[in-house]
Amino acid sequence: MITNGVRLRTRNIECQRRVTAFWRRFVLFLTLTLLLTACGGPRIYVPGSSATEQGRRGAGTHIVQRGETLYAIAFRYGLDYKGLAAANRIPAPFTIFVNQRIKLTTTTTPAPRKVVSSRQKTDAKSQARAVKPRAPTKSQESNLQWRWPVEGKVINAFSLTGKVNKGVDIRGQLGESVSAAADGIVVYAGGGLRGYGKLVIVKHNDKFLSAYGHNRAILVKEGEKVKGGQVVAEIGSSSSNQEMLHFEIRRNGKPEDPLLYLPGRP
Repeated sequence: MITNGVRLRTRNIECQRRVTAFWRRFVLFLTLTLLLTACGGPRIYVPGSSATEQGRRGAGTHIVQRGETLYAIAFRYGLDYKGLAAANRIPAPFTIFVNQRIKLTTTTTPAPRKVVSSRQKTDAKSQARAVKPRAPTKSQESNLQWRWPVEGKVINAFSLTGKVNKGVDIRGQLGESVSAAADGIVVYAGGGLRGYGKLVIVKHNDKFLSAYGHNRAILVKEGEKVKGGQVVAEIGSSSSNQEMLHFEIRRNGKPEDPLLYLPGRP
């Protein structure tokens, strides 16, 4: 009887060990599954990075959030707002709605082909040989009277390689006035674009937008017409607590060096 009792206790202990080992493996498996699921979740948008924002959207689409405009969405993804509107069949004035799905693609209309006779070609070649036109500067090409939004020193230059900066960072003082760089209309005024703080976007014409980020306060509203030099915001600070204005110029949705447009300084 003693031997049988010992055997019974031994079996019970072995059974408990097996159950404990099973539950340990199960908990380990569950933990690894949760970790892998978390790692495969949505990535966070970092302005200035070369990666496309993932955020709250499916592949190649963006779900409209409260406070967003078509201009702001196009700005975020580096797209031309006109092409984005055309691809999504959104007519002017480009009204969009919360939870609307926007395809992140653009549609462009090719320019009509012009038939040129052989005589016209010959005349054109003769004129080209006689007078060699001077290439227009960026400022002439934009056909806008650009001005500096603030008078501070540029502390971070434009760059699309290495440490990417899609505009220039201009040193300023907290609360200093930020002026529109040219005549236009405010198409976005808010804080919905991560990494830009309180942001103002001004549409100048069908090609050009300018953007003013890291503001302490916004002094204009969406839809408001502004003149070059008109105060639109107050300088705030960046995430690194540096008092400055982040300023961008976009041509057909693509960032370009603002120093190619802004007047030179003595």
